[in-house]
Amino acid sequence: MSDHTLPSNQNPPLMIVTKYLTINHVTKTGVRIHIPKKTLTSTGQKKLPLIVYFYGSGFVTSKTASTHAHMFCDQLAAHLPCVVVNVDYRLAPEHRLPVAYDDGVEALHWVKSTHDPWLTNFVDFSNCHLMGTSAGANLAYHAGLRVSKQVIDLEPLKINGLILSSPFFGGMGRMESEGRLGAGAWSGNFTLSVSDAMWDFALPVDASRDHEYCNPMMGDMGPIKDVGWRVMVTGRYSDFLIDREMEFAKTLEAKGVECRWRLVHGM
Repeated sequence: MSDHTLPSNQNPPLMIVTKYLTINHVTKTGVRIHIPKKTLTSTGQKKLPLIVYFYGSGFVTSKTASTHAHMFCDQLAAHLPCVVVNVDYRLAPEHRLPVAYDDGVEALHWVKSTHDPWLTNFVDFSNCHLMGTSAGANLAYHAGLRVSKQVIDLEPLKINGLILSSPFFGGMGRMESEGRLGAGAWSGNFTLSVSDAMWDFALPVDASRDHEYCNPMMGDMGPIKDVGWRVMVTGRYSDFLIDREMEFAKTLEAKGVECRWRLVHGM
């Protein structure tokens, strides 16, 4: 299978159609929209929930066209069902954080003001969740944190919560799971040293891994509670970042955020 998948009129097994739209011609960012084909061809159908999705990248690799991201969004759109807006964002080291967060926020403002018929005709803008995997989950959290302070500016888009899958966090001190699993038990070549290198590329120059972009416990998590969003955190026991993910979820709970976390076995 190619590492890149083009937008298509139909994914035969799932009957999902996709297209790519440019948001910003200067930054060359955009979104890939995934929608069930039957939604476009049926009349009188109830509008679908919206998931704004940020793919995993370590902040240095992948795009919306990456096959793993494309197929995952197809699966989401088919099985929920929902409309998925998969967001492209600029990558390090050319574009260090917070550039990816800027692109995430810009995408949300594009969603709320777009005239694209796939969204205006078939999406329930009052039922939106931000979702991300790995670095995309980090982006979903930080972009969400920003817009939580200006929710009125996003109307009619209403974000109801965050879904964070194996969020990519870090810190200067090592957690027990990092020492036990950091040699690569979770996913092939993704080791603790690779994670450190990704943060070296992605963080602002001279920032340590205890910067809030990497270690969210160093920042203000209060705005998530203030807007009443629910948060779901999922992780794998075999992920060397699992202790950080659990600490993050427990910290949100301690701050009064309605947070659910789910751990699964396997790779």
